[in-house]
Amino acid sequence: MALPLLRPQRVDVQIAVVSLFSGLALWALGLEAQPGRLLGGNWSLVPLCVLAGLELLRSNMPQTALVLATLALVLDQFTTGNLASILMFTDIMYAAVVYGTPAAARRIPLTTGTLTVTATIAFMAWWQEPEAVLVGVAIGVVAFGPAATGVLVRNHREATAAAKLRAEQTALLAEMDRVQAVTAERARMARELHDMVANHLSAIAIHSTAALSLDDPATSKDALAVIRENSVEGLAEMRRLIGILRDDSGDLEPAAAPTLEGLGTLVANARTNGLEIALDDARLPEGPKLPTPVELAAYRIVQESLTNVLKHASPGRVTVSLTQHPRALTVRVTSPYGDPSGPRAPGSGAGLVGMRERTELLGGTFESGPESTTDGKVWNVFATLPVDPADEGAKE
Repeated sequence: MALPLLRPQRVDVQIAVVSLFSGLALWALGLEAQPGRLLGGNWSLVPLCVLAGLELLRSNMPQTALVLATLALVLDQFTTGNLASILMFTDIMYAAVVYGTPAAARRIPLTTGTLTVTATIAFMAWWQEPEAVLVGVAIGVVAFGPAATGVLVRNHREATAAAKLRAEQTALLAEMDRVQAVTAERARMARELHDMVANHLSAIAIHSTAALSLDDPATSKDALAVIRENSVEGLAEMRRLIGILRDDSGDLEPAAAPTLEGLGTLVANARTNGLEIALDDARLPEGPKLPTPVELAAYRIVQESLTNVLKHASPGRVTVSLTQHPRALTVRVTSPYGDPSGPRAPGSGAGLVGMRERTELLGGTFESGPESTTDGKVWNVFATLPVDPADEGAKE
């Protein structure tokens, strides 16, 4: 199988051409690097041309180029030599460390360093003259110097690539956090919008249906009064919500979070809509105030439960009870379950989803569904809200 031909890099071609013509210029001027050697004349052109050709392989085949360049440099020692040949060898040594395998990048500096020290000691022992150190210096400049420089450049490149990768990963994580934050905020806004407006719109839908279906001026007047009241309250709450989202809405004050103290007003409004409600909050202690998220969740669960009763429940008594235990607050809303006799508003199921999400965000539990009791079949909504955020899954 024929090996694929690797196209030389553009910079490799440029280095090879410049080096070759520089060496030819030095040869033409008669500038010899080491005169008086065994092979004189034009023999120095052989390693010069070989090294220039190997420069084309410095990026694609760096280790092969280094092995052949070492043999060419050894041959150059028997000729009058050329400075360009030595410089090309140093460049190939440097490229072998920078572009070679990680193992070669570790092995080449160690080998050239050992060679430099060994050659220096050997020549000093042979010549026994201080000038022998210059031989070791020359070997170090030609071999170890380029290898050490290649190590520094390679380490810098790897550090830069690692830093870039970390930056990309950090940016990716930041984007993921941003998307999750936006998604969570949208879900929170959807829950707030649903809980704030759905009750009023459901009352408007039911009473408007009653006003249209019953030919009774007094009933229609009462229904229109309820419709107007719910429309005004719903519009006010919508404006407060918009005031949180937009600074140019004219209402810059954020809406205060509902608390359990407002349950009485909530139940009174529901009774205005025609519901018969019994509120039992006697088991709420008068001690330290509950955490704001817990109060808000309990209020919204009661509010949404009453909205669902208005839309879906049969006529009858609705019971709302709140009980605080040592480490949790429980909310229970029961209502008659069956086919409603009056008009009803359509539902999407978002209310139950919102109540479950609010409970789970606090680490609590949520249950809803029909139950059979001695008084008949009822729809039961039950939520356990831990008072301490660490008490996930607190039970009654």
